[in-house]
Amino acid sequence: MSKNIRDTFGPAEVERREDLYDGLRWDLRADAVRLRNKEVVRREYLVHPGAVGIIALDQEDRVLLVQQYRHPAGHYLWEPPAGLMDAVGESALATAQRELYEETGCVAKHWNVLLDWFNTPGGSTEAFRCFLARGVAEHVDGRPKRGAEEADMPLRWVPLTDAIQLVLAGDLQNPTAAAGLLAAGTARSQGWQGLRASDAPWPVRDRLIESDRVWLPK
Repeated sequence: MSKNIRDTFGPAEVERREDLYDGLRWDLRADAVRLRNKEVVRREYLVHPGAVGIIALDQEDRVLLVQQYRHPAGHYLWEPPAGLMDAVGESALATAQRELYEETGCVAKHWNVLLDWFNTPGGSTEAFRCFLARGVAEHVDGRPKRGAEEADMPLRWVPLTDAIQLVLAGDLQNPTAAAGLLAAGTARSQGWQGLRASDAPWPVRDRLIESDRVWLPK
């Protein structure tokens, strides 16, 4: 494994800050930032609460996908269950477990952290944690009723190998599907060894909160 290749936290000096928009789930901010070469540039970005997603597998290694309308993209996307971390005091794992049940009516026996990433680091503070849930089955109470676009979200169980091929073919373009399914395929090829615990530390998001880069419920 290559050493010394690791993302490092080191925010640039902010000379001026302007709050452009106070939103329902995220804010828009503009900073005058002094770079390492001493040049000052303006950067506009979303202050995001962060989010989680779940690659949910049943006993047959089929992955559970939901189809959801995403208005900014103008597409109905097949994607893993996911949700914003916008509940006060709720851990990433608790958010993932809640979203899996609310969106699909399913629960899982085994949970691990699969991978972490920044969704759009050039324009958003969104830190994303993707969980692997195995032994997934329908809850005894079934699927809860949802509102808005979530009221019409078809479910589909797809063999993991087939889902990975759909990503490589460009048929699935949701980032959680693309990154999560490819990571799940790699983890399966390694016998599910080396995965982090479901409550593994998330220092990246902790540092974002400490540096006022996370939208928190008001």
